[in-house]
Amino acid sequence: MTILERPKGIWGAILLPVKDDKIDWVAFEEQVNILCDSSVHGIYTNGTAAECHNQTEDEFDKLSNIVSTIAIKKNKKFQLGLSHTNPRICRQRAKRLTPLQPDGFQITLPDWWPPTYQESLNFIMGMQEVVEDIYLILYNPPHAKVLLSLEEIAQLNDKAPNLIGIKCAGGDEAWYEKRRSLLNNFSVFVPGHSVVFGKPLGANGSYSNVACFSPNGAVMIWDLIDTDLEKAKQIERRVVNFMKTHILPLATRLSNTGLDKLLACVGGWGPISEKVLWPYEGATLDEVNKIRAVSYTHLTLPTNREV
Repeated sequence: MTILERPKGIWGAILLPVKDDKIDWVAFEEQVNILCDSSVHGIYTNGTAAECHNQTEDEFDKLSNIVSTIAIKKNKKFQLGLSHTNPRICRQRAKRLTPLQPDGFQITLPDWWPPTYQESLNFIMGMQEVVEDIYLILYNPPHAKVLLSLEEIAQLNDKAPNLIGIKCAGGDEAWYEKRRSLLNNFSVFVPGHSVVFGKPLGANGSYSNVACFSPNGAVMIWDLIDTDLEKAKQIERRVVNFMKTHILPLATRLSNTGLDKLLACVGGWGPISEKVLWPYEGATLDEVNKIRAVSYTHLTLPTNREV
């Protein structure tokens, strides 16, 4: 059996530029090129930031092909997100996209009706059957209807060797100790604002919300952990304080998608606006401008203008 290379590092989310309530494909390609030229270790599609829950199948196929073409040309690692509430559609997507040869596929558990552990296993095994030698990353965020324990993840990994990583919320020192015991040869990705805490304990990387704000800045923090941990901790504290003070209060009105797009718009590294697809609401321009002004004084992360 092929030994699959486990992913690591900071991966940048592909977002959807929206204009006149449609995806702006010209801006989309520009954004993909910018991310491929940045220092992120890889890029990925169809996470929350890319509005995976609100795409047609034609849009899904088009954006997957664009990302694949540009990433391969620029020799940038890439993962394609297959997430869908319907597990049968998710499996059909895998069959269609396997010829694009991404480094990996991201999947979520079926979401309309919470699956049992056995049903989750059925799903993972069914996905493994169609992805050939491409690895699978399970996206199991805090808002998922079924949150798997480390023991359950280890059992799934034992039965499905293509499943080699997970994106999750992480945990405290005891959680990481159990992670090291149960999932030693497994990639664990945590939120971008907690990698400084997590990396020394066993986090392998992040599909990073911090990279939504500054792709190069997120990588800078990741690298700094190994060379100046105290400075990395100081920066992470500033990032967390910035998020708590200026971003999270808007969560009463905005979805996670809206918050991620707000971060990208404030960061200003690419052609991403604050707009999200109907029927959801994005931040206002006034909110963007106010938070951007604050970010200049509270954060000093590099943007892709410096690439």
